[in-house]
Amino acid sequence: MRVGLDYRPGISNPNNGIGRQNVALAKVLGELPGVDLHLFTPAPAGHPLRGRAHCPRWESPVEGQQRLPRRLRFELCYMPWALRQSEIDVHICTFNMGLPLPPRPVGVRYVLQLHDLFQLHLKNHHSTWLRETVYRISDNLSICYAVYAADRIWTPSQYSADEVVRVFPSAANKVRVLPNLVPAFTLESVMPALPLPSRFWLLVGTREPRKNISWFIEHWLKARTANPAIPDLVLVGGGEFVPSEQRALPGVHLMPVLDDAELHGLYKAAERLWHPSYAEGFGLPVIEAMAAGTPVAVASGTSLDEIVPPDTPRFSPYDEAAVVELMHRLAHPEDPDRQALRDWAHRYSEQPYRARVAELLQELQA
Repeated sequence: MRVGLDYRPGISNPNNGIGRQNVALAKVLGELPGVDLHLFTPAPAGHPLRGRAHCPRWESPVEGQQRLPRRLRFELCYMPWALRQSEIDVHICTFNMGLPLPPRPVGVRYVLQLHDLFQLHLKNHHSTWLRETVYRISDNLSICYAVYAADRIWTPSQYSADEVVRVFPSAANKVRVLPNLVPAFTLESVMPALPLPSRFWLLVGTREPRKNISWFIEHWLKARTANPAIPDLVLVGGGEFVPSEQRALPGVHLMPVLDDAELHGLYKAAERLWHPSYAEGFGLPVIEAMAAGTPVAVASGTSLDEIVPPDTPRFSPYDEAAVVELMHRLAHPEDPDRQALRDWAHRYSEQPYRARVAELLQELQA
């Protein structure tokens, strides 16, 4: 089976959630027996990927692959021709949208990896109102087209699968669940160079409003004012999106960009990871923390409910009193069963992921 994979997230932002899944899927597909993998992406002149991927003749910077003019040029002017020339059987796009625009090459089946539908109804951070409006409209059109054009839609959680069916009932027969891959850390963990408190709670992923970080910090401050035993907070990922008055609070520590070894060091050193998101399609940091043996506490109501053990502390992302009460209850260190947490996280490791990908491709081939 000749499989094409849109590798734009892997080249433009390999360290965010979608980019890491793109890279992970490429690795697994490249190692599956019976799969002849072909990567497709724009790239700058001289980029190493041009030696092993299908790239348009025109040069394209690594940054800004999501910009609409560049997307249209790639998805309309290049991909239909490139898929036909490469005789691809199955083409996979991994970032909620981006399937090639018509004309569709004869015989090619399309797979859309749809992580969530939050772009349709939640605001993201953009530099201007005009930019936000343009991206909201284009994202809506792109996702709707991709759902319509896809032969299969892979979602990382049952929650996301149910949301796709709720919003697009006609796509119900296309939807399959492929949980995200959370690879084992292979590097020796190290602590970031910045000084850190002896005890801290960790939050990873602060950029988008749906991560609910400002709300969490507000109620952490209330709880800590009443109970000094509540640990400091360490925040990873886009600290500039935290309100300035909260960034300056005593006990709040903002981390710069970290490599994998430093992030793993934080996971292992944290007393607990909190994930207060009110809209989550999977929750990668939650699994990464448990894989490091670190206990977690999660907001209820979306995919986080299904990816953690039943006895995990949970709270409503809208209930102020409940989260403050839970912080008081978890203020003192506990002795968690770290091996049980690692065992739970193992269900999202490479072996089960590889088996599920092979199963989904076999279904398409049949």
